[in-house]
Amino acid sequence: MAAERKERSGLIVGPNKGHKTEARVTKPRVSRTKGHLSKKTEFVREIVKEVSGLAPYERRVIELLRNSKDKRARKLAKKRLGTFGRAKAKVDELQRVIAESRRAGH
Repeated sequence: MAAERKERSGLIVGPNKGHKTEARVTKPRVSRTKGHLSKKTEFVREIVKEVSGLAPYERRVIELLRNSKDKRARKLAKKRLGTFGRAKAKVDELQRVIAESRRAGH
């Protein structure tokens, strides 16, 4: 509502009637940043992934993708991760991993 406030004229009548006021500048709330990935966290996860490699279920999903069993791969990922959205994202990520390994191999 504060964002809609028009410039007041200080007059008693008219569309902009009322005391002259200044819109307050509010800091963004901390709750707005929930779920936002920080650079540090992203970096740490990347290093951990590099060191530890793929999880066993991820290797199995890659094997299914290589054998062109995309639907089965998504179903396995869903079973392990809980939601279909997460599963689709994971399968896309692993397809990128396969593509990069092909590029690195050639």
